[in-house]
Amino acid sequence: MCDYSLHLVASRPAKVGDKLVSTKFATAITRGFAAVEEPNMAVCLLPGTEVAFERDVEYDNVLSLLPKRRVGQKTARFRKIDEDKLTAHHDALEFADGQILLLTRLCEGQHVTVLQLPAASRVVSEAEAQKQEAGVA
Repeated sequence: MCDYSLHLVASRPAKVGDKLVSTKFATAITRGFAAVEEPNMAVCLLPGTEVAFERDVEYDNVLSLLPKRRVGQKTARFRKIDEDKLTAHHDALEFADGQILLLTRLCEGQHVTVLQLPAASRVVSEAEAQKQEAGVA
């Protein structure tokens, strides 16, 4: 759910409507998303999760001396890439034009809203809700 480098960070799964912020965690070597009200808690997205940024997405240039770059879009779908490479970053965003950006390259402080979870996770969430309503543990 979260990139390999966030395994030492407390985490929770994303929920529809979550307000997140791109951040660098003190105990990790990468960036990811945290809930606005829980800055030290990584919020993990499932592949297929759709998110909307407040502004056009900004990311760091490969050469840090160069200025930040913009994607020119505000919505994206979360996905995993290079999963066969154990020590590579896998968490990425895919934009409507096919552009893919690693989460670790996102500039810090960008605000995001979780719009939609992938269909399979919604089915599980609905089943869990029905169990809770019925009083089943």
